[in-house]
Amino acid sequence: MLKPLKPIPEPSAMSRPYWDAAAEGRFILQCCGDCGRTRHYPQLLCSHCYSDSVIWRDASGRGKVHSWTVAHHAFHPAFANDLPYTLVTIDLEEGVRALGLWRSDVAPSLDLPVHGQFETREDGVDLIFRPATSRLNPSA
Repeated sequence: MLKPLKPIPEPSAMSRPYWDAAAEGRFILQCCGDCGRTRHYPQLLCSHCYSDSVIWRDASGRGKVHSWTVAHHAFHPAFANDLPYTLVTIDLEEGVRALGLWRSDVAPSLDLPVHGQFETREDGVDLIFRPATSRLNPSA
């Protein structure tokens, strides 16, 4: 029996730079070309000044845990072997939130400093977050 593949994003013209950078292992964020506000996920217009001018900037990957949830049931058959897994919402230094997978033996806690980066897998990429102190130790 074939193992089902995980769903992969279908980039739009607006999100393609984000996903192209992710495939290279880089984490970038969309910013307004007029007022400089960072926005995530990619959007057509700036919610502050309504400009459609866009620039992309490298993200630090640093932030703090805002919340998390532990998945015990696969929403798609391809995730069944990953159960249970933890999803974290992170308040990034850049002022926006990002959602990613938690990779640590340490349980997430509110305001825990973290570092995130994209990791490639056989059929795509995942945004992974770890405690900031384990940044240099990927197995932590």
